[in-house]
Amino acid sequence: MSSENSRDASENADVYALMKECAAEAARVARGVRPEQLAGPTPCPDWDVRALVNHWVCFTSHGLEHRARRTQLPEELPKRDFAAEPGWADAYAAQLDRAVAAWAAPAAWEGDVDLGFLEMPAPEVAAVIVKELAVHGWDVARATGQEFRASEGVAALALRVAEDHGEMYRQYDGFADAVPVPQDAPAFDRALAATGRDPRHPAA
Repeated sequence: MSSENSRDASENADVYALMKECAAEAARVARGVRPEQLAGPTPCPDWDVRALVNHWVCFTSHGLEHRARRTQLPEELPKRDFAAEPGWADAYAAQLDRAVAAWAAPAAWEGDVDLGFLEMPAPEVAAVIVKELAVHGWDVARATGQEFRASEGVAALALRVAEDHGEMYRQYDGFADAVPVPQDAPAFDRALAATGRDPRHPAA
């Protein structure tokens, strides 16, 4: 194996470890959402907790697996009300396990992934979805009186992705304008701010 390939494999392994960490934390937060909180507000102004949960479940678990397998996300999944289903949090955790297992295959990290509106190298797609797990996990946690525990590694990855792809996200209305925060703010706060979130948003 060349030194470049070895470096790539090491970087992929680092992202995979963060993916597993974030998936476990997302599952923990999901299990802390109470039914009566689903109609409540969130840091995403256009979404209540139910809409946020449905987006989170769809794209960070089902979407994560389909990206690894290079298969299309079924059209009905983005329309599905996961939060209305009994045991949705446990089902989300199980789907996250399947998605993470799909990324254990070395082939998942090779080549590009067609996102529908652009193609992106597979390792970067994995990094983007880890950022989605973390940022939307924070959204759900904040909206339901919980804490999303982001390690330094997760925070650094989320910040890098948010800064690298911020303009792309804004082009597709995925991010609001960046929120000013001090340069010495924690990395995860800066990541949230780069996505248009105020890290000081009060918890529910």
